[in-house]
Amino acid sequence: MTVKKIVLLGSTGSIGTNVLSVVRDNPDRFRITALSAGTNIELLADQVREFTPERVSIADPALAARLASLLPDRYQGKILTGTEGNCILAGEVEADMVVTAVVGAVGLQPTLAAIAAGRKIGLANKETLVMAGRLVMSRACEKGVSILPIDSEHSAIFQALEAGRSQDVGRILLTASGGPFRTLPADAFSAITPEQALAHPNWEMGRKISIDSSTLMNKGLEVIEARWLFDMEPDRIDVVVHAESVIHSLVEYVDGSVIAQLGIPDMRIPIAYALSYPERIALDLPRLSLAECGSLHFAEPDHGRFPALAMAFAALADGGMQPAVLNGANEIAVEAFLAGRIGYTDITAVVAETLAAGIEGDDMDMVSIMAADQEARRLAAEQIRRRSR
Repeated sequence: MTVKKIVLLGSTGSIGTNVLSVVRDNPDRFRITALSAGTNIELLADQVREFTPERVSIADPALAARLASLLPDRYQGKILTGTEGNCILAGEVEADMVVTAVVGAVGLQPTLAAIAAGRKIGLANKETLVMAGRLVMSRACEKGVSILPIDSEHSAIFQALEAGRSQDVGRILLTASGGPFRTLPADAFSAITPEQALAHPNWEMGRKISIDSSTLMNKGLEVIEARWLFDMEPDRIDVVVHAESVIHSLVEYVDGSVIAQLGIPDMRIPIAYALSYPERIALDLPRLSLAECGSLHFAEPDHGRFPALAMAFAALADGGMQPAVLNGANEIAVEAFLAGRIGYTDITAVVAETLAAGIEGDDMDMVSIMAADQEARRLAAEQIRRRSR
């Protein structure tokens, strides 16, 4: 059996640690050749000592010396930093697959570096396709690069699409848990605290994605990601609220058949599928019991209480720089909410005001995309300062 070499970007986050869990349990199948992380140098150091990658990178250059002091001598003077470090890992270190598990816009440039090097990609960074879906998929097609989804919803769609021909797909349906505030009255939203918003009822996730899930912005970003990943027109993408998180997404074919992927809410399942595709590997996880589940429930999203989802659909329909603006403004607003600088309902208000600025650009030009991202962040930060006074 050939051992698959993996570069993992974002190794200390929720997805990253689950990737390493799958690798740890399957040493005859996978080997880590490079690791990168944000600021959790203690955990990164533990991972480096366990998996002995060839190269290591850390987001903050100021932490490189401290990280080096925690690592074996062979890494001294060889620690990479920042976006450049991630791009070197993605494009130059020997690998069969690059897993992009970093959070936010920082995933875009390393993903493009991996595509340029012809590396298969395990994509857990939805912001890459939100910001530059047309550009990324165009370059992947030119290089013959496969992009395998790791998000549970997109993995479910990917699996369900194998049941038929692409030309026979009627629509795809992304499921949403509805988050912790699914039934909370709208007049109580202004008092929501970061601690409450971080408490997702079904999934264990990072801080940023937990907030996005609570506002349904995460589902909006997933809609944009699905549009590009599966080459699906926006009017053929729907969202349905499914509180139990048992059905991870569905595909409806033109004959009325609906194919769903079900399973327990554990990210190791879609991760293992992406890493081993087209094979499946045995996982020592609890099995789904439909009898114990009993009833499964579905509902339309409430766009009045959760305007972020409608905003994402509108940004996708408008095209151009609007998806990148949506993402950049949301990242800044979520960061401010977590820091206690704005209220919960201010998150979507800041994003809406930033979108209204009408930032323009060419969605096939990387310089234009990054400029729109930076301008969106500047405008969002300006609004946050005004709201914080």
